[in-house]
Amino acid sequence: MLRKSLFILISLFSSALLQAQTVKTGVLVIGEGSSALAAALQSAISNAPTTLILEGQELNLTPISENISSGLEAEFLKRMRKAKGIKDSTARVSLDRATVNAVVKEWLDSTKKLTVIRGAKFYRFKRAGSGWNVQLSTGQTFKAKVLVNAGKVIPPTGEIQVPSIGAAQWKRMDYAYKIYRVSVASGYHSGGSNANILPLYALLLPDQDNFVGLNPAEESMAGGQAAGATAAYAAFFDTKTSLSNLKSIQGELITYKLAIVPFADVAYTDSNWKAIQFVGSTGVLQAKIDQGKALFLPNQEVSTGEVKDLLKEFFYKAQIWFEDYKQEKMTVGSTLKLVSEIGNKSYPNTLASVQKNWSKSYNFKGAFDLNKVITRREFAVLLHDYLPTFNVITDKTGRVTR
Repeated sequence: MLRKSLFILISLFSSALLQAQTVKTGVLVIGEGSSALAAALQSAISNAPTTLILEGQELNLTPISENISSGLEAEFLKRMRKAKGIKDSTARVSLDRATVNAVVKEWLDSTKKLTVIRGAKFYRFKRAGSGWNVQLSTGQTFKAKVLVNAGKVIPPTGEIQVPSIGAAQWKRMDYAYKIYRVSVASGYHSGGSNANILPLYALLLPDQDNFVGLNPAEESMAGGQAAGATAAYAAFFDTKTSLSNLKSIQGELITYKLAIVPFADVAYTDSNWKAIQFVGSTGVLQAKIDQGKALFLPNQEVSTGEVKDLLKEFFYKAQIWFEDYKQEKMTVGSTLKLVSEIGNKSYPNTLASVQKNWSKSYNFKGAFDLNKVITRREFAVLLHDYLPTFNVITDKTGRVTR
């Protein structure tokens, strides 16, 4: 009898310890929708230990048919098509709850560095140094370097206090303002248009370091993926979100196929997509906004006037180069001279390299011809490889800083 009583006491004591334990994580994501799913996945993919806490048992994803799908959203649709046996990679797919739950569960369970807690009830949020302590009603506490409120608004009353973002975060693509240069996601359909961007600094609150927030009225995997990468950067490098490195975060997201510029006519499957995204993010080649879509027009010829002033903004030496170049159009040959002279590269070496890669690596159509007027696709690729405007630093408003 004594042994049985002792066993019961030990069991109860162990259970109490388990419930009261503190679990450390790099990034903690709260939310119930598309934003939370993508934020948790990208944070873990970006190599930060991540915990996703759900109040229910499953996520509730929003319709995405009008978005420009890239990144994790495109991967989700690919997984859904596979689960439904749909071979057409461009076919629309219905998001029935049973298939969605099965696909999402397998995806979450197979992602390294990601832990999912289901059926949780929050009790208290509090600061712990530069990070956060999130306590559940069970007594279990999660100590996180960065907290992501991915669309789940928790009222700041009683014991529960966590920041939230109520202002619209997605902005219409508008070249009159250079804020497009700090975009970390694009393509979300809003206001009858998918030519929209999400600036990095819309995710951050000035008085809340190591907090990344998403407006619950703008649920999207694209926004969630951007939030996840932003949080992971601070957690992985043990720094503050206020010290986020814009270029590193943009580069990470493009690496994982998330469009930061909403070009509707260049899919993420395009072999030149990465270069077009990098150059497009700087505005050196600008989209034509037509009926709610941002069109890159990759086969259109490049005029000198459309790139001259922007390249002069990025590079001092471009001012001198364009004083001497008076042609109305940019040719393949003049572009090679441009990137060589401004980028301090050997022209013969650049010429030989581009000629070698023209068809084989770049997949350009047509023969290599120095006298041919260059297309926007070709110009973007050569600029990306030999004169990367993306590497030029900008401030929070998108203004070039030297």
